[in-house]
Amino acid sequence: MHMICRQAPVIPVLVIEDLAHAVPLAEALVAGGLPVLEVALRTPVALQAMSLMARVPGATIGAGNVMTAKHAMEALQAGATFATSPGFAHSLIDCCKEHRFPLLPGAATASEIMQLLDRGFDLIKFFPAAATGGVATLKALGAPFPQIHFCPTGGISQSNAHEYLELVNVACVSGSWPAPLELQKAELWGDIRQLAHRARQLNNGHHRSAANDEHHSAKVE
Repeated sequence: MHMICRQAPVIPVLVIEDLAHAVPLAEALVAGGLPVLEVALRTPVALQAMSLMARVPGATIGAGNVMTAKHAMEALQAGATFATSPGFAHSLIDCCKEHRFPLLPGAATASEIMQLLDRGFDLIKFFPAAATGGVATLKALGAPFPQIHFCPTGGISQSNAHEYLELVNVACVSGSWPAPLELQKAELWGDIRQLAHRARQLNNGHHRSAANDEHHSAKVE
């Protein structure tokens, strides 16, 4: 998961309602500089969308909202290369470890982090970020858990993402703002590409600076 999170500072969280949008959406986001895409298991076409998006050159497709071992196996079979969860269940962790399926489990409290640390995790989704104290809480967690890095999500946008990415214990952030549903429905792929490009310019030391992303800039200009 560390290698996946280092690919870009932002992981778009995607809710896909129309299967026909899967490929052009993935192409727009990759062209904008965001290659790691999290498809939320919230719609009937999510698994099919993953299979199609996994064929897009440069895309790394993950499954979001994975809460059971069954979800994990379905996502793996659909072509997902990683899974994220808003929380964690030991049966889910066991399944992913057995099948060597990278998992980003969720936690919001010190006790949950300790349980995940005990299971061998040092990269954790911090959810819901804004509702559980946001940047201030992550700063506080850095002292007792210096070995843990986080991917915060929930209440994060282009305007406040930099506040999270400036923290030494934040590997990347995730959110839906690079590909809002209204732009998908309108099939405004150019607009989504531009949003992805703006998100790519965010930087936190784990990723290359925006100035070095000339090949991404060339695709959106």
